[in-house]
Amino acid sequence: MSGLFGEMRPFSIKTKLGALVVVSVFITTGLLLVAMKTETELRFITVFSVIATLLITQFVAHSLTAPLDEMNAVARAVSHGDYTRRVRGADRRDELGDVATTINAMADDLEAQDTQRKELVANVSHELRTPIAGLRAVLENVVDGVSAADPETMRTALKQTERLGRLVETLLDLSRLDNGVVPLKARRFEVWPYLSGVLKEANMVASARAGIASGSGSHTRTDVHLHLDVSPPELTAHADAERLHQVVANLIDNAVKHSPPHGRVTVRARRGPYPESLDLEVLDEGPGIPEAERHRVFERFNRGSHGGAPAQNAGNDGGTGLGLAIARWAVDLHGGHIGVAESPRGCRIQVTLPGLPDS
Repeated sequence: MSGLFGEMRPFSIKTKLGALVVVSVFITTGLLLVAMKTETELRFITVFSVIATLLITQFVAHSLTAPLDEMNAVARAVSHGDYTRRVRGADRRDELGDVATTINAMADDLEAQDTQRKELVANVSHELRTPIAGLRAVLENVVDGVSAADPETMRTALKQTERLGRLVETLLDLSRLDNGVVPLKARRFEVWPYLSGVLKEANMVASARAGIASGSGSHTRTDVHLHLDVSPPELTAHADAERLHQVVANLIDNAVKHSPPHGRVTVRARRGPYPESLDLEVLDEGPGIPEAERHRVFERFNRGSHGGAPAQNAGNDGGTGLGLAIARWAVDLHGGHIGVAESPRGCRIQVTLPGLPDS
């Protein structure tokens, strides 16, 4: 008996149904006592007893079926892709409150997964624009006779095509991302030649974009000098080269957009505190980011003006506000950290990669 009553909560459905039976018995018994003392006919007592019991039952049934109707409506909306609906009454102290809490938690999880899926597609789509723009510029120059189809030109086109293929593979990893499993192909590499290649590709892409932009009347920055500072020169690191490319390329692209005319963007690399770890910094000479805005710069679709950068530098570049969000995503995959650091001039973004995993 103690186990049975121990499982019953004060406001559970079992308790309510039990109370309904007890109240019905008390009403019937009371009416019978009244009939015996007043000599009222039994049929009237029976009718009154049935009516009173039905009214109480209707009240209890409504308190149980109304939440079920709402849960059914919310579940149907969620099944049709509307993840904004929630069940009210999750604070009920009975089994229906537990079901409402579970449905709301399910809707939260589905909404989060749907948002992650959409953000992944948006991120990859943003990344696809760069190699497609570069490849298109190279091929248009060859077709228009501006440049010859020599091996160097074809190597440039091949490099962009290979990068495009690698990004398409990211789309194929969508199911693994949804399951929280993201493949990291980490390896040991020399930092100087690697970053030098990233900077060269950034210059090449900027020139390609400028060629396309000149024909469309838009503006693309080609006057900013990119500077590489690696110490010691033989510095090595352990990371996923493709993911790190996303980080550096997007940070450079963001810094160039907010640099003053003929400004400088510096990519600085130093040895981290752990084996094969890496500390990266990307610095520009722009207006910087106000402290109040720093917590938002890595949010998706955030296209802040970098504390008042000229409109031609920040607003008309066709960006989608995903570059820094992609950088944070890639750094998080490594278990690293990315953030805005204090700087006497311009914007300074620090990246820390942990290097080799603990053995």
